[in-house]
Amino acid sequence: MGKKELPLAITYIDLFCGIGGFRYASSQAFEKLGIKGKCLFSSDIDKFAAASYEANFGEKPVGDITKVKETDIPDFDLLFAGFPCQAFSICGLQKGFADNTKGTLFFDIARILKEKQPHAFVLENVKNLVSHDGGKTIQTILYVLKEELGYYVDYRVLNALDFGLPQKRERIIIVGSKKPFDMDWEFDIQNPLSLKDILESDVDKKHYASAEIIKKRKQMHTAQTTPAIWHENKSGNISSYPYSCALRAGASYNYLLVDGERRLTPREMLRLQGFPDEFQIVVSDFQTRKQAGNAIPVRMVEKVIEKFIPLVFL
Repeated sequence: MGKKELPLAITYIDLFCGIGGFRYASSQAFEKLGIKGKCLFSSDIDKFAAASYEANFGEKPVGDITKVKETDIPDFDLLFAGFPCQAFSICGLQKGFADNTKGTLFFDIARILKEKQPHAFVLENVKNLVSHDGGKTIQTILYVLKEELGYYVDYRVLNALDFGLPQKRERIIIVGSKKPFDMDWEFDIQNPLSLKDILESDVDKKHYASAEIIKKRKQMHTAQTTPAIWHENKSGNISSYPYSCALRAGASYNYLLVDGERRLTPREMLRLQGFPDEFQIVVSDFQTRKQAGNAIPVRMVEKVIEKFIPLVFL
């Protein structure tokens, strides 16, 4: 028996692709593993995210995945999906995933996995998925993936802060394969980025608060570190950290402040998620902030893929 080797190429699909976080994460992981990755299909319903994805990868994602027949998707090895979390209507598992997950976007992942039977998948979701609907949502997902679709599955809640990104962002990562595997969730992180590393030096005045507001804020709060991200909640209470709280698609712009003086720029938000500066911004500041808030932490997912692939593709 010769030594087993990783495949030279792995094909994948990129569902709920947003602005391509999985694409960056996988290409960096594949490069380290000496694998050529090829994306065969991508999909996102948001036209602005699709515009950003097309500008950066030269491919326009298909729109609404619920309208795509699973038989129309090419065969592939690996499925990536950062899918939105929704409640599942049926609690009993006796009727199968078609009933248990209907009307949710996980249903679309399940039907594609059932039809295409890829070797493996990596899914990402909010930390709350673990406790969502009293734990029923994650139980349904695991039941469908394991019992109905025949995958070996493991998952863990990870924090972007532990992967060298200055953002406290906890996310669940679910990995699965047709082959049994023992996932190691301990990671060796080199060259962590500090807040100083991601902040821009030349920032447009439009991002700054008025001198009056800055003065008022600084009377209310003194940060222990500089630079710091000041977090101002709805009641006006301020706390500050040498990292950012989790970016959110809707609200980050108003509640995360650099040293209490200004809002984060769109480029800084992308950097907080681990997107390279080569990433072209082709939509408005508003849309870019929303896209960054919806994105996956690239460095975190890259490390997971790098460790997972050799376990299941050798």
